[in-house]
Amino acid sequence: MFALLTKSGGMLSPIAGLLGLIMNGIYEFFHMFGIQNIALSIIIFTFITKALMMPLTMKQQKFTKLSSRMNPELQKIQAKYKGKKDEESLRKQQAETQAVYEKYGASPTAGCLPLLITFPIMFALYAVINNIPAYVTEVKVLYETIATEIAAIPGYENVLKSLSEGLRVTTTEFTDTNKIIDVLAKFGTENWKQLEIELPQLSATLNNIVPNILRVNNFLGLNITNAPGWKFPGILIPILAMGLQFIQGKQMSMQTKDANKDNPSASAMNSMNVVMPIMSGVFCITLPIGVGIYWIATSVFTIISQFFVNKYMDRIDVDELIEKNVSKAKKRSKVSSTVPLQELAKKQTKSIKNPVIEKERDSENNNSIDDNTDVTTDKSDSHNPTSISEIANLLKNRNSEKGDK
Repeated sequence: MFALLTKSGGMLSPIAGLLGLIMNGIYEFFHMFGIQNIALSIIIFTFITKALMMPLTMKQQKFTKLSSRMNPELQKIQAKYKGKKDEESLRKQQAETQAVYEKYGASPTAGCLPLLITFPIMFALYAVINNIPAYVTEVKVLYETIATEIAAIPGYENVLKSLSEGLRVTTTEFTDTNKIIDVLAKFGTENWKQLEIELPQLSATLNNIVPNILRVNNFLGLNITNAPGWKFPGILIPILAMGLQFIQGKQMSMQTKDANKDNPSASAMNSMNVVMPIMSGVFCITLPIGVGIYWIATSVFTIISQFFVNKYMDRIDVDELIEKNVSKAKKRSKVSSTVPLQELAKKQTKSIKNPVIEKERDSENNNSIDDNTDVTTDKSDSHNPTSISEIANLLKNRNSEKGDK
């Protein structure tokens, strides 16, 4: 079973749990062939999860292509009502903006929705990668033996608190093996050496198990739990992460240049494509190498997939895309209006039927009264009226008979 106390909590828990199952399945698949390597599992895990998110990417790219047509019209509306803050102007601006979106069969939230879905997934991905033993059973087993022996040593809490400084550990209360595993999972090579010095009782166990842990965490001679630092070859990880993200940003800007050519915020977006890779490189220097591997794998997959997405998007005719969007929007509006129309029809039918029934009942009561007073009338009106026209004729005849009398 997974270490429940070490899993990501809060709103991300269900997403992280699902992604953890994928990571566990990948690791166990390679384990069947004698391959036990977390870095390799992270790379494959990243490719699979990014592939599952491709429909959202395609939706975002189509909206971007559509924006190349919509943006000029939207900007004209914004310029038309620039500086007007009265209620009537704001209402007209909103109505005209909505009309443009309806013209192209788009929604104002279409560009934001994929991002809103992607962000929780990204944070959940990081939660899984940053705490592999919580989600991968075979890896947890490696740490569990050491954690169990540590928990049996008096005063172990002070040792772990000392060794956990600077390791991004969220707790200092090491009350059970799961929380001890949280700390051990972030140990680098030097931390293991220091643990053996602080707790010599563990020497035999550490000498037996730690080499297996280091082998599982190895990536091209680097321990993925260590920070790359500024030395070679670790510095290659942040350099690769930064360079690939820069290429990724340039690739995205080429695809969206038509949509952003008249966009005032285009220059800010171009600046972000330069600043963000640099920031990622700086962060990557201080974060574990495993996080850097995830960023590199993400950029590699994005660059390759974006190349084919760009080729596909270049073949899409904007007019055909608009026509499809408008058609889908009409179908959605028909579906949403079907139920209210049916309910309205039922209500109107009831409102028509009820007066007729009441009039029929009234006519029947009148007939019973006339039976006692006028036998001739009974003979002429012995049938039961079944329609509005018959009721009207019946009332007309009675009024004329009363006039004659």
